[in-house]
Amino acid sequence: MSIRPGLCSVTYRPLDPAAIVELAAEAQLAVIEWGGDVHVPPGDVARAAEVARITADAGLEVCSYGSYFRAGIGEEIDPVLDSAEALGADRIRVWAGGIGSAEATGAQRSGIIDGLARAAEQAGRRGISLALEFHGGTLADDAAQTLSVLDEVGSTHLSTYWQPTVSAPDEIALAEYERIADRVSAVHVFSWWPAAERLTLTARDGLWRAFFTAAAAAPSPPRDALLEFVPGDAPEALAGEAAALRGYLAG
Repeated sequence: MSIRPGLCSVTYRPLDPAAIVELAAEAQLAVIEWGGDVHVPPGDVARAAEVARITADAGLEVCSYGSYFRAGIGEEIDPVLDSAEALGADRIRVWAGGIGSAEATGAQRSGIIDGLARAAEQAGRRGISLALEFHGGTLADDAAQTLSVLDEVGSTHLSTYWQPTVSAPDEIALAEYERIADRVSAVHVFSWWPAAERLTLTARDGLWRAFFTAAAAAPSPPRDALLEFVPGDAPEALAGEAAALRGYLAG
């Protein structure tokens, strides 16, 4: 199984979808994850269908819908599912609540797990899967906690993303990936160091070479590797970052 190189549209929130599609095509990427905060608002199916059209017209595929649905806080998943269907996305990124695993009370945790289970069931009925954002401030804030959430939800329609934990040394980030590798459906690719400073991918060359070697050897490699942040949020940075990503994928 080959891993597809792609772009998260949230990399360029100020740009309109047509400009993002043009950038991605010029950078020789294959897929786009469209974000639900700016480019494809949940429930606006006409907008989603138009974005799907311009993506396909450029020879690209929609790989996923990057939603900001947070389970356990009373949000409804239906508008998100409607937009994903109109986009032609078979995977939706979702969030395991809005509180870190160490701070969540038992009741809060149960509410988030129940919310994810209901959302995954609803998604599955439409032939769509959900995937957790691997991120601080949620129940999926490290590898062990992410596995716990996936196991507690217990749905074949729920997987997880992976991204390097902010400030984690290379070996720690890689160990986290390896612990959850068989549950990872997509990866957000960026180089932040030592905290949230946005560097080029090659600035953390050791991390990304080791990651893609491990991912290629995994029994179930992630389907997509998606550029999420670039230095300075600059459109002109995408070509170089995409070339680096394709190089890592080529081994």
